[in-house]
Amino acid sequence: LHLSSAAGTGYKGVTKLPSGRFLAHRSVGRWRDRKPTIGIFDTALEAAVAYARTVGEYQPPATPTVATEAEGLRLHLSSSSSTGYKGVRADRSRFKAQRRMGGRMV
Repeated sequence: LHLSSAAGTGYKGVTKLPSGRFLAHRSVGRWRDRKPTIGIFDTALEAAVAYARTVGEYQPPATPTVATEAEGLRLHLSSSSSTGYKGVRADRSRFKAQRRMGGRMV
């Protein structure tokens, strides 16, 4: 993350809005006069991570292959899944768990 003592939020590319939310933006152009919006976030940290990802310098922390248990089950994390979990995918506004057994999805 890009810390900045000059920025009111403490992060480069992050501005606090009057609504209390945080705007992530990237300065571009010869005099850095253009500031295209990256997004609006609930916390300064979320906005700082979005800024770092946009400028290509964010390296996410290494994640374990097995998360903590939930309801007595071991949850397997996946970096290749958009949900972050092995065998779980987004389906409209819900999530669907699927597993391949004997060549069929169950």
